[in-house]
Amino acid sequence: FLWCIASAITAAAGTLWELIALRLLLGVGESVIFPAGLSWIHRNIGERSRGLAAGVFVSATKWGPAIGAPLAAWLIAGFGWPSMFLILGIGGLVWLVPWLLLAQEGDRNALIALPAGMKNGDSNQGKAESLLRSRIMLGTLIGTFCYNYFLFFSITWLPAYFVEQRHLSLNSMGLYTMFSFAGTAVVAIAAGAAADWLIRRGADAATTRRWFTIAGLLGASTEVLGALTNSNSIAIFFALFSMAGLGLATANYWALTQTLLPKAAAGRVAGIQNTSLNLAGIIAPVLTGWLKELTGSYLAPMQTIGVFLLLGVGSYLFLVRSPVPLSVQAMHRAD
Repeated sequence: FLWCIASAITAAAGTLWELIALRLLLGVGESVIFPAGLSWIHRNIGERSRGLAAGVFVSATKWGPAIGAPLAAWLIAGFGWPSMFLILGIGGLVWLVPWLLLAQEGDRNALIALPAGMKNGDSNQGKAESLLRSRIMLGTLIGTFCYNYFLFFSITWLPAYFVEQRHLSLNSMGLYTMFSFAGTAVVAIAAGAAADWLIRRGADAATTRRWFTIAGLLGASTEVLGALTNSNSIAIFFALFSMAGLGLATANYWALTQTLLPKAAAGRVAGIQNTSLNLAGIIAPVLTGWLKELTGSYLAPMQTIGVFLLLGVGSYLFLVRSPVPLSVQAMHRAD
């Protein structure tokens, strides 16, 4: 609600400071989306269906750039930028109707039940400082940063890469950018559902989601191959392929966190993970621009992405792994 209102009021902004204040307010509204949404999924969706639920939820952040960018351009061209903010802001409020009608809570006491002798909110694992000392949480934060470093490069610099390095027209750039994010969204839903299918047939949930995440980060690292070629066709193929590969991890790395860490701390865990996500959003555009300015090409920025993605693979191989601490296992047996 706050995000929509801030977006709509932006249409009336008359000074730079008003615009900055409204964008900050918009950011405040946006900041709760991942913690609140993933916490709701954790409380209300069972392990065997959680991958699909997370895939549908998280894929929306990919459909946004895929559909929103050309839609916003059309609205600006036809009605001006103030109308674009007003239409998108008010239009977003329509989402509240199905959400309030359909997103019901289950039995909260049963859903967040803790082992005997433990009280909600009192679990040591649920405290922020204890979570940050956890090997699993540390690996998750590293992996989240590495995943989103590539994602924010794609949001902020991929269009410029297509135009400046690969000499695509603006129309072609928009088309390929749309396909890149649409590919991530489609694969995210499919990969989440595939992981659920394997888990329902007896596969270990943590192991399954962990290997989907590793495969996704490895698939995304193929973007480096596109940077090394002189062929535009091959470069565009790897740009699309790497974004689709990222989709293997999109739902599963969020669902994996919920599998391994205490349910009672689901919102707090998602909030900490979301901080790592946004840190990548700050660093990726700036570091990419600095490396491009320093070297005069996109090769060094894209090689840096490859290094971060491989670092993410290492974090899931060596830090985010079973066995899960017994206290956490006990929490999940209470589901």
